[in-house]
Amino acid sequence: QVQLVESGGGLVQAGGSLRLSCAASGRTFSGYAMGWFRQAPGKEREFVAAISWSGGNTYYADSVKGRFTISRDNAKNTVYLQMNSLKPEDTAVYYCAADQMPFRRVVSTTPVTYDYWGQGTQVTVSS
Repeated sequence: QVQLVESGGGLVQAGGSLRLSCAASGRTFSGYAMGWFRQAPGKEREFVAAISWSGGNTYYADSVKGRFTISRDNAKNTVYLQMNSLKPEDTAVYYCAADQMPFRRVVSTTPVTYDYWGQGTQVTVSS
């Protein structure tokens, strides 16, 4: 069983920054890709960013490219999402997720391929 615990959410003004963290336990962290997804009220969960098991490859949704950065520290079993130049449309609950398959060669942006999810952290961006 894998436990994922997100932290770092909050209320920020447009143009501000937040750094989300996701601490993992219960499984070897370093062998699995990790992803960040978000869900706004009344909308479906959407992909935000993902990072390969080694950290060598990262992927971003077009809406956050150039503003968000995903990274991981395998020694600390933690994945991060640095969010800069935040916009009101970034307001959502943000979830981290762990891939179900180890050492996946092509990182997935589809929620169904992630089998463990955190409880989510709220990010609210005011205009």
